[in-house]
Amino acid sequence: MATVRKLPSGKWNAQIRMKGHPQASKSFPSKALADKWVKITESEMIRHIYTKANATTLAEALDRYRLEITPSKKGAKIELIRINQWLQHPLAQKPLDTLKPQDFAKHRDSRLQTGIAASTIRSELAIISHLFTIAAKEWGMSLVNPIDSIRKPKADNARDRRLDKDELIRLLAACSLSDSHLLPYLVEFAMETGMRLGEILSITWDMVNYTDKTIKLSTTKNGDSRTVPLSSHAIYLLKNMPKGEDSDKVKHIFYTWKRSDSIKRSWHTALNRAGITNFHFHDLRHEATTRFFEKGFNVMEVASITGHRTLQMLKRYTHLKATDLAVRLH
Repeated sequence: MATVRKLPSGKWNAQIRMKGHPQASKSFPSKALADKWVKITESEMIRHIYTKANATTLAEALDRYRLEITPSKKGAKIELIRINQWLQHPLAQKPLDTLKPQDFAKHRDSRLQTGIAASTIRSELAIISHLFTIAAKEWGMSLVNPIDSIRKPKADNARDRRLDKDELIRLLAACSLSDSHLLPYLVEFAMETGMRLGEILSITWDMVNYTDKTIKLSTTKNGDSRTVPLSSHAIYLLKNMPKGEDSDKVKHIFYTWKRSDSIKRSWHTALNRAGITNFHFHDLRHEATTRFFEKGFNVMEVASITGHRTLQMLKRYTHLKATDLAVRLH
């Protein structure tokens, strides 16, 4: 049974009571919209596909999302942190179908005003957006994604920090003094291959093909496999670096570290010792990518080496020096 009545506020409230379902209620700016909602919702209830979105809070949906969806993601660890942050937000206590674009626009603006990076805010909103997509497509909820209607902060994470020759000499010297005896090999290998830190730490000896001068990565950040060509110096590093006591074929080459964040202490110590500031380990990938272009490789060739999917992404990581380009222009 459904009832539609006009409220003192001027809005129209629709209520549905049907055996086997909790009471459903929602308000609309017009009677026509209320009647349409009643018709659709009653049909879904009769066909037993109705899931009461206004009885499910954002917190409850996030709990389900982190159990069913997050574990299958590569960035699950970071996403869990962001979900826990959302669970502490006042919006978490609101039913899903009451959440409006302006709620998340307000959250966006508040975060921007406190100096939070645009890329971080985009990641936070992406979780909510995907949650609404999953709820609509897989959980049977009749929902409109509020994130689709708001502007996303423009993320500009491109960096143009490159080491000059003196800085590179100081960095490698500092790395050679590190307690982590593999650090100088790790740094040089990153610059020779353009591989991501996580990719480097994942490689095992059986991935190396000295005959073809390649390393086969079965899984990358993008989810694809990739074969990385090795320069003569990269091969020299592999053949001459210290080996672990049990370095058989399936053992990790850079066995000192298991996770990307585990090198932080050694890396920052080396930077401080070398007197280098504003330089991230990921900048070594930038450096390598730029060097590939400087050696004359074209965009497709560089993309096949580094695993970048689009020219736009390559542009973010590649910063050819204008002075070098001027020489080539004659």
